[in-house]
Amino acid sequence: MKSNQLNFEDIERIIEMAWEDDIPFDAIEAQYGLKEQQVIELMRSRLKPSSFKMWRKRVSGRKTKHEKKNQT
Repeated sequence: MKSNQLNFEDIERIIEMAWEDDIPFDAIEAQYGLKEQQVIELMRSRLKPSSFKMWRKRVSGRKTKHEKKNQT
C-alpha cells in the first residue's frame, strides 16, 4: 500500500508503531505494506523537524526495530 492511499487513522497508527521500540519495521511492512524507507519518508513529512530528528536518532541502529538483524 502506498502512503498516499492510507487514511488518517492508518497514518496515525503507523506513526505510533514507528515510535514504539518493540515494533520492528517488518511488522509495519506486513500490516501496511510500507518498507522502512517509506516509513522514514512518512515520518519526515508528518513530524516536526525536531521530532523527526529525535525519532531517527532513537531508531537508528536499534536492534529491536530491525527484526532481520535480531535473527543473526
